[in-house]
Amino acid sequence: MLRLFKSKIILAISLMLTILLAGMFGYHFLSGLSWLDAMYMTVITITTVGFTEVGPMPIQAKIFTVFLIMGSVFISAYAISVVTEYVLSRNSMQLLKKKRVRNMIKNLSGHVVICGFGRNGMQAANKLKAYKMPFVVIEKDKEVIERYENDVLFIEGDVNEDQVLLAAGVDRARYLITAVPDDAVNLFVVLSARQLNTNLFIISRASQVTSLKKLEFAGADKVIMPDKIGGDHMASLVVMPDLITFMDQLSVEGENTTNLEEVEIEDFTDQMDCKSIRDLDLRRKTGCTIIGYIDPEGKYLINPEADLELEPKGKVIVLGRPEQIRKLNEMFQIE
Repeated sequence: MLRLFKSKIILAISLMLTILLAGMFGYHFLSGLSWLDAMYMTVITITTVGFTEVGPMPIQAKIFTVFLIMGSVFISAYAISVVTEYVLSRNSMQLLKKKRVRNMIKNLSGHVVICGFGRNGMQAANKLKAYKMPFVVIEKDKEVIERYENDVLFIEGDVNEDQVLLAAGVDRARYLITAVPDDAVNLFVVLSARQLNTNLFIISRASQVTSLKKLEFAGADKVIMPDKIGGDHMASLVVMPDLITFMDQLSVEGENTTNLEEVEIEDFTDQMDCKSIRDLDLRRKTGCTIIGYIDPEGKYLINPEADLELEPKGKVIVLGRPEQIRKLNEMFQIE
């Protein structure tokens, strides 16, 4: 569609230039005018402004003027129609695109809502995309939306408004990440989102230490300070560089570099009889090693014993190379 309009616009511009050149040549050779006067006569003729002619015109120049006016009227009308059609169609396409996005969001459930698409919001979106988790981004900057709308589902609006949060499906979402730089805005979003969905797991960004307790009191389940994390990481590279570099290798940046995986016990018990970590025998079957266990109450146990009794609602954290993680996922059909 865009290519068709582009060709029409090029054609309209070409016709306008053609009639301008035709008029200049006609007046120059038929009336003996200079090139500047010929261009002046052509412009005032095709624009029908009615200015005075530069001098007396012979009969052949008058006949040429009649045909020049008729041709310019048709060409100008065509050019105006092309531009008008393009503007109207562009608006219609934008409306259809927004309607399509809203319909896609209406079909989402258990997704993630990201408030703000700055540095932190963009990183969160990239991580979720790598894990193929559905998400919706609320952003008010139109330029940002237009730049990334082909890859991300956007809701344009202010995160402070409940209707915008509902349009992003916050009442059906499982997680909300508010990554706005302003702590006051994040606090308001946390309060609003918690009222709209009491089961929502809310992760909030904080810029000031004094905002931590306030955000938690407002209903945030986790509060992250990116500046603090970044500073600690850089200092750790000085204190224990090899350990931190090794930990960076465990970062999960996508399907081909995943070294850590969180698996629910139910994913195993649905396919095999296992009451302990020893029964799973993941090291022999997949090469992965269980380095952590999370019980149903959310208590973390690092490096659990092989005889640890597994509970249906618990989870295990496994470590392995990318090919080992893929083998684990394929063997137990873990999505």
